[in-house]
Amino acid sequence: MRQTLALGIDFGSLSGRVLLVDLTSGETRSVVTIPYNHGFLEQALPDQAEMLPPDWALQDPADYLDVLRLGIPQALAKAKAGPDDVLGIGLAFTASTVMPVKRDGTPLSQLPGLRANKHAYVKAWKHHAAQPEATQITEAAIARGEPFLQRYGGSISAEWLFPKIWQLLKEAPEVYEAMDRFIEAGDWVVWQLTGRETRNSCAAGYKSFWDRRSGYPAPDFFTSLDARLSGVVDEKLTRTVHQTGTRAGMLTPSAARMTGLKPGTPVAVALVDAHAAVPACGITESGQLLMIMGTSTCHLLLSETERSIKGICGVVENGIMPGYFGYEAGQPCVGDLFDWFVRHALPGSYLDRASEQGVSVYQILREDAGQQKPGAHGLVALDWWNGNRSVLDNGELSGLLLGMTPATRPADLYRALIEATAFGTRLILDQYTGAGLPVNAVFACGGIARKDPLLMQVYSDVLRKTIHVAHSDQAVALGAALYGAVAAGPLSGGFPDIKTAARAVPRPPSAVYHPDASSADLYDRLYAEYQVLHDLFGRDMPDIMRRLKAIRLAAASDRGYKE
Repeated sequence: MRQTLALGIDFGSLSGRVLLVDLTSGETRSVVTIPYNHGFLEQALPDQAEMLPPDWALQDPADYLDVLRLGIPQALAKAKAGPDDVLGIGLAFTASTVMPVKRDGTPLSQLPGLRANKHAYVKAWKHHAAQPEATQITEAAIARGEPFLQRYGGSISAEWLFPKIWQLLKEAPEVYEAMDRFIEAGDWVVWQLTGRETRNSCAAGYKSFWDRRSGYPAPDFFTSLDARLSGVVDEKLTRTVHQTGTRAGMLTPSAARMTGLKPGTPVAVALVDAHAAVPACGITESGQLLMIMGTSTCHLLLSETERSIKGICGVVENGIMPGYFGYEAGQPCVGDLFDWFVRHALPGSYLDRASEQGVSVYQILREDAGQQKPGAHGLVALDWWNGNRSVLDNGELSGLLLGMTPATRPADLYRALIEATAFGTRLILDQYTGAGLPVNAVFACGGIARKDPLLMQVYSDVLRKTIHVAHSDQAVALGAALYGAVAAGPLSGGFPDIKTAARAVPRPPSAVYHPDASSADLYDRLYAEYQVLHDLFGRDMPDIMRRLKAIRLAAASDRGYKE
C-alpha cells in the first residue's frame, strides 16, 4: 500500500535536516541531518591562506547539494519508503542567505577564475560586514521619505539582500558584472530541483523590500544610493515573485536521479526557515506568537491588523500565513551566546564534571544555575554578542555583562546570559503590544526550547506568559513538509492550503511552562535594569561600542586582515 508522505528540508546555519512525515497519522517517519562540509567560512576560503575580514560569514553552495544528494536517499531508506510514496517536497532556508550565480544557476564560486574571490561565495545570514551599506540605505530612505521603510521598523539590517549586494558592488565590481543573478539560497535550491528560477514572496517581503501591492522600491531610490544600482532589480533580481504556499514546479529527471525521488514530484516555493515553523506548531490564528529558538531567535506574530512598529524586522501581508499580516522580530545571538560561553569562558572543571557524570556540560550548568533564585547572582547582561536585530537594529552593538565580583561563578554568568536573552524577547513583545497588537498565546520550537527546561521556565517567568513547546523537534523541516503537501494538493493526498495542513498534522505540545508569580515579580525588577542598560548603550551612547569595534577592526587589519 502506498504511503502518504511529504518531504521537508530545513537548511539551517550549519546543517540541513531532511524529514519525512506521514500526513495521515502525523508521525515523523525519518529525520536525517547532513552537516555542511565547510560550515561557516569565517576565517578563510577553502584552500586559501588569506584571512577573511572580521564580521564575514560565507558558505559554499556545494554543501547544500550534499544535503539533497545524501540526505534524501538516507531519509527514504530510514523510513522504508520509495519514491512513489513522496507526494510533495518543501524546503525552508536561512535568510537572507544570498549568492551570485550565472544565468543557468551556476554559482560564481564554482568558476575557476573566481574560486579565490570571497565575494563569489554565499553571504550567509550572519554576514554583518555590510553594516555601513545598511546604515546608508536607512539614511537615504529616511531622507527621501520612502514608505517601504515603515514596513521594516524604520531601519534596514545588514543581514538583508540589498546591503549585501551593494557591498559586493563596491568591493568587487568585477563579481557584480560577472553575475547574472543575485538570489536567495533557498530559491537557488528550488531552481536545482525544478530547473526554474522561482523567487519566494517570504524572503522577498522580509529581506528585500518587496511588497505584494507595490513591488520593489522605484529605480531612482537605488540610483540615489549608487548610480550603478539603477537597474539592480531587473538586471540582477527579477520582478516576478511567487507566493509562498504555492507550487514552484516539478522535480526534473536530473534532480530525481540526484535525490532518489520520482520525476514530476511537486516542489513548493521556498520560504524563510523560521516562518516554516509556524504551521508545524499548529498556529493558525491572530495573536499567536512563535519563538523559533536556535542559534538566533525569531519572533513571529500573526495579526489581522497592519501597523508600523519601530524596531521590528518586517511586516508582510500573507508573509507567514495567508489572510494575516505576519510580523517578524529577532535576536541574532541566543544559542550562539551559550555556545560562546561554553567554548571560551567555561572553566575546565565543568568539562571534567560533565565527563565524569556522562552528561552534557549544559546539564551541569543547568543544575547549578537552577538552584538560584532570580537576582541572586547580582548580574545583568546585554545579549548583543552578534549585534542587535530588534528593536535597535544595530549590528555594531556588542555584548555586556555588569555586576561581576570575585565571588561570581560560571553558573551565575550562564544564568545571567539566559536572562538577558529572555529580557530581549520581552522587549520585543512589549513593542508588539505597545503598538496595539495583542499577544494572546506564546509558542516555542527549536532545540533549545525542547532541551532546556531551565531556560524555558525563565522565559515564562520573565514574559509572564504560558509557553507551549512544539511536539516536533524539527518544526522547520516539518513545516516545510506541510508546504510540500500543499504543493501536491488534495487530489494527490495533500492539502488545499497551509492552514488546513496546520490543523490536520501537528501533534499537541510536548511541554507547557506556566509563569511563577514570585519569580516574575523579581524579574520585573531585573528587567527594569536591563531596559536602563539597553537604552544607555543602545540609544544614548551607542558610539562606545562602535568605537571599540573600530579599534578591533584596526587591530585586525594590522595583523594582516584586509578591510
